[in-house]
Amino acid sequence: MAEKTPPASLSQPGRDNNEKTGSVFTLDNFSSRAELTEKGLQYEDDYNPFENRDQENSNSTMGSLAHLLKSSLGSGILAMPMAFKNAGLLFGLLGTVIVGFLCTHCVHILVKTSHQICKDIRVPCLGFAETAEKVFENGPKIVRPWSNFAKQFVDGSLMATYFAASCVYIVFIATSLHDVVNYDLNLDWDVRIYIVFTLIPILFLGQIRNLKWLVPFSATANVFIIVTFAITLYYMFNVELHFDDKPLFAQVHTLPLFFATVIFAMEGIGVVMPVENTMKKPQHFLGCPGVLNTAMITVIILYATIGFFGYVRYGDKILGSITLNLKEGEPLADTAKLLMAIAILFTYGLQFFVPMDILWRKIQHKIPENRHNITQFVLRSGIIFITGGIAAGVPKLEPFISLVGAVFFSLLGLFVPSFVETVYLYPDRLGPYKVILLKNVVLGLFAIFALISGAAVSIEEIIKFYS
Repeated sequence: MAEKTPPASLSQPGRDNNEKTGSVFTLDNFSSRAELTEKGLQYEDDYNPFENRDQENSNSTMGSLAHLLKSSLGSGILAMPMAFKNAGLLFGLLGTVIVGFLCTHCVHILVKTSHQICKDIRVPCLGFAETAEKVFENGPKIVRPWSNFAKQFVDGSLMATYFAASCVYIVFIATSLHDVVNYDLNLDWDVRIYIVFTLIPILFLGQIRNLKWLVPFSATANVFIIVTFAITLYYMFNVELHFDDKPLFAQVHTLPLFFATVIFAMEGIGVVMPVENTMKKPQHFLGCPGVLNTAMITVIILYATIGFFGYVRYGDKILGSITLNLKEGEPLADTAKLLMAIAILFTYGLQFFVPMDILWRKIQHKIPENRHNITQFVLRSGIIFITGGIAAGVPKLEPFISLVGAVFFSLLGLFVPSFVETVYLYPDRLGPYKVILLKNVVLGLFAIFALISGAAVSIEEIIKFYS
């Protein structure tokens, strides 16, 4: 993408170029001496990006943790029993821990690389796409011409990823409403009718344009999710569980669906950089315990628990969300379904923030300033209707989750961070015997495997739905 200004929550309108800002600084802004080397600009004095960030619109550490948890604790966690069905009990546990570690590691190296390139080029913060661009731009000569492509690729992939995930959210909310309302009121309405109803509140949530304003929604959604988990756990353990009839390892041809579902469930890669960039104390993001580690350890434990015992409880009858397996007509079960639907609804604003922020920064300079508000309203509303139309076209949760996870999140969450780190450290900082290069090659190959195999099996499932 073209040179972009930071998101509204990061930028500081009205300041001149010599003050702190989230955009890229020019060489004229500095009085220190610099030298252009093979690895780009090298300065003689140290620069601390954290000290030059905007503090007025920043989020607290706990607020950032709430955002990061909410970006990973969405509808995907309730699909974990289905993932275990496609993996088996033992392989599901091991695979969940491994994928969780890989996702955490890729977020860590992305943020760490962003911090390092910010220090190298002396800017306070960079987004995901900006990080990729500046790493290529200041990397080895052979990759420098590809810097704009790297930026455009990440931006385009982020928009496609989160718009596609928004479709999954709409299907989940509508399916939950469909099951409760149809049963309790003895109706026979198609799920597509509930998709239309779901679009009404989403049209309002989709107009929120500041990440800080979404904190109350994320916090409330987290509370609803916890209550839903408690109810779900009650139904999971209120009967005797039978382990003997559940395989430890599933069939090989279903493993791609497992990996695609888990990657979809855990990945919140597009939210990571906006959250980290708007932290009041960004040094608390990495490290031990740190916001990242705290969030991901919590996520892995919850995912493994829900996935393992959910599959043991419902076996091969498990649906795309375990809440859909709860007994119909019971007030407690209906409460869980409705609370989870509301939690995912409240998450939609955060989900929608990432792609709209990217898209708006690409086109805002082409629109007169006095028409920005009306243009944003029309654009956001139009995209919401489009995603709603796509959701209505494929109103089946299971293959939709797997397809989005396989194609988009494996690419952005695993492949791109490992590739960007390799470019930044190339050629002489890849560790003894180039162990970092070897590690990133393995990560890249795993991402490609998850993408191709997961997409193929998911598309096959969608075709079966229409046949």
